[in-house]
Amino acid sequence: MLSGFKQFILRGNVVDLAVGVVIGGAFGTIVTAFVKDILNPIIALTVGKHDFSGFAPSIRDTVFPIGDLFTAVISFLLVAGAVYFFVVTPINALIARTRKAQVPADPTTKKCPECLSEIPIDARRCSHCAQPVMGKAA
Repeated sequence: MLSGFKQFILRGNVVDLAVGVVIGGAFGTIVTAFVKDILNPIIALTVGKHDFSGFAPSIRDTVFPIGDLFTAVISFLLVAGAVYFFVVTPINALIARTRKAQVPADPTTKKCPECLSEIPIDARRCSHCAQPVMGKAA
């Protein structure tokens, strides 16, 4: 019973997942610090404040403390933008550069000049209209 558990734990994808979670947590700390220390002050320069937690409009006698929600939404958008523009875009560009264009496979069919149906490339006569077909390409 323990040997099955050992095989499960030592599989490549379980170890890869564990490493990904640890690296993701560390990277999350970096992105959070970047947003808090760099992007939030830039927002504060343009808008005038970087924390909306005190924003609480009221209608009649009911107070709606939605400032924390605004702060959370703005933080989420900043983190998502930072991850996209500083991680996803460069990684996609790097992957696109390293990929080689795949060579298209040789065609296995050709079109009949008479009825335009697909026939095997080595066929000498169309199986649909019995038209003689010469050569490899029609």
